[in-house]
Amino acid sequence: MADAVDIGGLLGIRAKARCDLLGAPPYSEAEGQLTRRFLTSAHEAALETLSSWMADAGMSVRRDAAANLIGRYEGERPGAKALIIGSHIDSVRNGGRYDGPLGIMLGVDVVEALRAAGRRLPFAIEVVAFGDEEGSRFPASMSCSRAIAGTLDAMALEMKDAEGVSVAQALTAFGGDPAGIASAARKPEDVLAFLEAHIEQGPVLEAEGLALGVVTAIAAQKRLMVRIIGTAGHAGTTPMNLRKDPGPAAAECMLALERICRAGTGGLVGTVGRMTALPGAFNVIPGAVEFSMDIRAETSATRDEAVITVSAEIHAIAAKRGLKAEIQLMQALAESPCDPSLMGLLEEALADLSLSPRRLPSGAGHDAMVMADLCPVAMLFIRCEGGISHNPAEAVTEADCALAAQAMLHFIDKLERRERA
Repeated sequence: MADAVDIGGLLGIRAKARCDLLGAPPYSEAEGQLTRRFLTSAHEAALETLSSWMADAGMSVRRDAAANLIGRYEGERPGAKALIIGSHIDSVRNGGRYDGPLGIMLGVDVVEALRAAGRRLPFAIEVVAFGDEEGSRFPASMSCSRAIAGTLDAMALEMKDAEGVSVAQALTAFGGDPAGIASAARKPEDVLAFLEAHIEQGPVLEAEGLALGVVTAIAAQKRLMVRIIGTAGHAGTTPMNLRKDPGPAAAECMLALERICRAGTGGLVGTVGRMTALPGAFNVIPGAVEFSMDIRAETSATRDEAVITVSAEIHAIAAKRGLKAEIQLMQALAESPCDPSLMGLLEEALADLSLSPRRLPSGAGHDAMVMADLCPVAMLFIRCEGGISHNPAEAVTEADCALAAQAMLHFIDKLERRERA
């Protein structure tokens, strides 16, 4: 490999520092925490600052109709197919600073290193900041990467947030173009591959004393909304034996989800992340309770079997109590294997740095699983402290970030050699 330029000793380290900078207002919607939801003022502030960093690194910068921010470092030949490096700029509520943004900032650092070395490649490099991987504002997620992959269902634009604002309305106000969303889709012949660097969000690498890992596949997942419908009533005057209270039924359903997933195999997990009692007053028996279910497994078959089993129990629990249950599928993502040849290049890149080429699956969903519908994908995992993520305590080290950037440069060098062969 050509000698890596460390851009003044900042390669990878600056990426971490930039994530830290974006961890507070105006890049967060709230003081004292990081909450950056899709199509909010905090999202806009992050894109504005990131745009300047991309431009400073030598990239042309644009936004597409879906509000993806795209920086392009042209190859030897204008219009060459691109290696896309990217991740998501949004966060969960009260989340960590590195989940998503670190992969973007590492991409910017890598491009800056190539520019500083005067290197142009037989392919372009595009660094993409996807706007909506977490789904923390609207019920579905990954709408931005799905737009680029050409798999975004038009119905997704009609989904509404808690204030009743649709994706289409929010996108229009943000300067996007919901009517022209199809223009964001890339052609497979224009994209060489997709590389996503991301914190592991789990404890394996740290437990084994490893800085980096190569992802083999991303787990299948489904998001569902459950509504248990009863009869609202006065909390003080309705006897317990005459109530049709959906609250205890919802609790029983959640315990059923836990029991079924605990007994499962193949990486089966189930989570209730949101619950709402309606109308939501202290002195009113709720007329309905809504809660989300996130069910994941290593394969779609295992996931789907669990969804069927859990759904049947929910309906049985509701019927036993004289209630009604409604279950709506919000999102389904199949398991997504990473490209074997790209995994091999990543392993070689780690070996060049005298790092053990550890392979491991991802239980978390990532934009890479959507991009796999467009092109071959690879994922590089970065050790995170305690395996903690979706939490303000999320932490990475400068040394690991520097290694990640070096590994990405080695990967690019090997990809260049393959393309020239």
